[in-house]
This record gives sequence, structure tokens and C-alpha cells, in this order.
Amino acid sequence: MSLVRIGVVGCGAIAQVQHLPNLLELDDEFEVPIVCDVSPGQAEYVARRFKIATYVTDIRDMLSTDIDAVLLCHTDPKTEAAVQAFEAGKHVFIEKPICVSLQEAEAIIDAAQKSEKVGQAGYMKVYEPAFELAKREVDTMDDIRFVQTNHLHPSNELHLSQFKVKRFNDLPPSVMEERQAASRSARREAFGDLFEAAESCGIAYGLIHDLYSLRTMLGVPSTVVSTEIWNDQRAITTILEYPNGARCVVSRVDLNKLWDFKQTLEIYSETKRVILSYPTGFSRRVLTKLIVQGIDAEGNSFYKEPVIPWESGFTRELRYFHKSITQGTPSRASIVDARHDIALIIDIIKAYITRSAISR
Repeated sequence: MSLVRIGVVGCGAIAQVQHLPNLLELDDEFEVPIVCDVSPGQAEYVARRFKIATYVTDIRDMLSTDIDAVLLCHTDPKTEAAVQAFEAGKHVFIEKPICVSLQEAEAIIDAAQKSEKVGQAGYMKVYEPAFELAKREVDTMDDIRFVQTNHLHPSNELHLSQFKVKRFNDLPPSVMEERQAASRSARREAFGDLFEAAESCGIAYGLIHDLYSLRTMLGVPSTVVSTEIWNDQRAITTILEYPNGARCVVSRVDLNKLWDFKQTLEIYSETKRVILSYPTGFSRRVLTKLIVQGIDAEGNSFYKEPVIPWESGFTRELRYFHKSITQGTPSRASIVDARHDIALIIDIIKAYITRSAISR
């Protein structure tokens, strides 16, 4: 099996809890010779903790080495780093959301196509075994009428406290200023004259897991019917319409003081219900659950909760990234497809600002 040499950019919580432990376990597929973080203390600590030979604070120093790929899990924005990586001839794995604006998405896609390298979004939920089983069930449903996603999100700190995660407060002020300027520029690109009104709508980007899961399961919605944002911008509900007339209610509410994380995707027809229940991304070895209810050909009601294969979506997405690089397997979460999700987030925010439906 070909070993892919991969560098990790961003040494924060998701790298320490998920990506680096998983990459090191997948030692038949990956080697991690270098990590990068703009925080010198963070980069040095993570390299020492995970026994990685080299650490740098500038991605350009990483890209000049003989790695094959990079995993971008640093704080947004990631567009410049992604384009630089493709231009350096590296395969790129980008944590979600890949960017803020369609202009950024197109710049990333253009760089990837010119480089002829793999570009994959970090959409781990679609690699969950339970999600794959649910997709098979949904594909048999020809009369879907109602869909909902419900996302009750506590503070990540409640879940991170069970892991050894170390942070450093040594970022140069110029780094934060550059990030803020780049983020502001991207939002201005995304929303144009609506830019100022969109500033308070950042929670919409927090719907990314719900939206890419919906798109993978059901396709692209035809209309954003309405959006509401409330609770000091810590809650959002949007209603989507699909070409067959089915409606989907998408909600996320941040409830910071409650430990229990709840995220479900529910798909209903007249004769079947498919319900997925996801764990927080800051957990390890916790499986997504699937329940299927229905009526069989003889009119009998049934309920089943399949046994789920014991492998996480985080691990499976890395294995798939490896296959895409070494075997040319088409990506299941390509950055081309990820553009649809950025476009939908923008339309969800526009529906809130304009108080009108957005046809797509």
C-alpha cells in the first residue's frame, strides 16, 4: 500500500482530538512528518506530543518539503492556504466549511483543477456507517414529504474537557489582524450590499454539517422559504423546499451550559421514517445511531435499529482521501460539491436579511 506523506496545518482541538490520533493509527496509509501552526508554542507542543519530526509556523515552509498532501484544520479563512497548497502540487483536505464566499470556492476549485490534485472537504458525517445505511433506505423512498434536522449544540468546552487539549496564547497581533481582514473581505465578497446586515448571521455557517448531510441524502433544495435568527444570534431555523414539494425544517440552537449534544436528521414519507442521531465531533469511538420505521408490503408496521460497524466517520474519510490519492477513486466530498453548501448558506442568510424566499 502506498504511504501518503501528509502535513497538518492547524494544531488546535480538532487536530489534537481527532485528526492526528487517527492519522497516526492509520500508519499503513499515512505518515505525518510535519505540522504547522502560527502559534509557535502550539506547533512545538503538538509535534512533541505526537512524536512528529518537524514543526513550522509558516505554511510555505511546509509546502517546500517532500510531503504529498496537506490537511487544513486551522482557524478560518483557509482559502489562501488551500490555493497555495494546490499550486505547490499537494493534495488538499479542507475542514468544513471550506470558505465563506462563492468567489473563494471558485478560487479553490480553479487551483485544484489546474493542479490535477485531489481536493476533499472534511465532511465526516457522510462517511459514517450509519449514514451509508440510512442513504440506502432513503433511496427506496419515492414519496418523501417532510424532512427535519435538529441541532442542539452545547459549548464545545464541555466535551473537550474529557480530552488532553492544550492551547497557547502566543499569536503575534499581526496574525489576528490579517485573519480578521481576510474574513471581512470574504464576507463582503459573499454578500455585497448586504454585507453589514450579514455580519450578525455567522451562526448560519454552523449549519454546515446539517446542510452537506441533507445534500448528500436528498440533493440540492430549490428554494429557501424562510430564515429566522434569534436568541442573540445563537439560534437559527430555516425552511427549505425541494423540487418535489417536500419541505425541510433546519434548526440549530446553541445551549452552552447543557452537556448533552443532540443532532438528528429525520426523513419521512407516508410509509417510512429514517432517523439518524449523531454524536458530537468532539468524541471518539461513539457511533451514529440509525432507526428505521415503516409499513411492509403486507401492511405490517416494523421498527429496526441496525447494528452499526464500529468505525468512525473521521477515520473513514481519511481512508477515502488515501484511496482518492493512490487509486484515483472519485471523491465523495469534493470541493466542487462543497460549493453547493456555501451557496446555500449564503441564500439562507439572504432570506433572513430580505425577509423573502430565495429561489435557487
